[in-house]
Amino acid sequence: MIPYGRHDIDEDDIQAVVDLLRSGSLTQGPTIRLFEQAVAEYVGAKYAVAVSSCTAALHLSTMVAGAGPGSTLVTSPITFVASANAGLYVGAKVAFADVDPLTINMSPASLEEVLKKNPSTKAVVPVHFAGLPCDVEAIKKLAEKTGAIVIEDAAHALGAIYPSGRRVGSCENSEMTCFSFHPVKAIAAGEGGIVTTNDEAIYRKLMRLRSHGINKLDDRFLLTEQANDNTGPNPWYYEMQELGFHYRITDIQSALAVSQMKRLDTFIAHRKALAGRYDQAFSDEDFIRPAQVIRKTSSGNHIYPVRIDFKAIGKTRRQVMLALREKGVGTQVHYIPVPMHPLYHRMGHKPADQPEAMRYYSEALTIPLFFNLSFDEQDSVIATLLGVLRS
Repeated sequence: MIPYGRHDIDEDDIQAVVDLLRSGSLTQGPTIRLFEQAVAEYVGAKYAVAVSSCTAALHLSTMVAGAGPGSTLVTSPITFVASANAGLYVGAKVAFADVDPLTINMSPASLEEVLKKNPSTKAVVPVHFAGLPCDVEAIKKLAEKTGAIVIEDAAHALGAIYPSGRRVGSCENSEMTCFSFHPVKAIAAGEGGIVTTNDEAIYRKLMRLRSHGINKLDDRFLLTEQANDNTGPNPWYYEMQELGFHYRITDIQSALAVSQMKRLDTFIAHRKALAGRYDQAFSDEDFIRPAQVIRKTSSGNHIYPVRIDFKAIGKTRRQVMLALREKGVGTQVHYIPVPMHPLYHRMGHKPADQPEAMRYYSEALTIPLFFNLSFDEQDSVIATLLGVLRS
């Protein structure tokens, strides 16, 4: 079976974890900082805060943005539920801006209309779907009109490039960017996430919130009479200064991630080559086409979604997926639009309010794309897929 996505672990990665296990520091140790420094340097951001998952990263970023009861978070309907759930975690209302049919990313035109209806918006969370960067510059200009903070959901986009030539995560048009290190992402840490930012105050607050709200770095103590006695500071003393969470990543995960970062550019280059070959293979077909058709060279190519005219071929998506599975090709759908889920449906969200997202979803299928997918295997996937669609 060729899956739609898969991680790649080599002997150096294994040795890095073994060395860490022998070091005596399994969590809250120096390897976490090495990981944060590697990511910040790679994307061109001043600061990075590693956490237990991208979901945790989005949650904390939404808190830092000041979203809460009486405010709104706006995101894309075509995303994993975590992008929207971050708003619910803090008690905010969630609203959805429709997608651009050429990129399946947040449409600035739709965002503008949503913001007019939701002047209380505190956080705008554009999603770099499949690794293709959003038009964050336009999104930032719109967000500023309501005083909202932009939090980039870059779970798919480590290694992607903005039109300016800077990397996604440099936060050139946002306050924070969130990444994922789930096994099928650009690099694997088992699980894990990171927030990048250029704002020192945001960095400090994220550091506290990821570890129970306890003071970090050189945060001053608030209760000095407890922190000190007549001769100096008490060596055991610490303070929980606000309500935080246990969202720490481990040194074990960070050791794997640091090792994987050394091969990130190699991973991205092969993904780009695979995506280009898919683009070429489907360029003359009437019933299947790439889901994203502009700015492809800037993508991190986390996944490769296509759009299939199931009505034209006389088959349902279920029939196509099962036929491919029987022939050894795994596929997936990214994503069920968030407003379609029961929880959001009960809140009054109507999928029909995002017609482009629904049109995309009716045609969507994700086909295999990962670093150790060979060109020969890809040719087999292409031939099998086209054979099923034509039969």
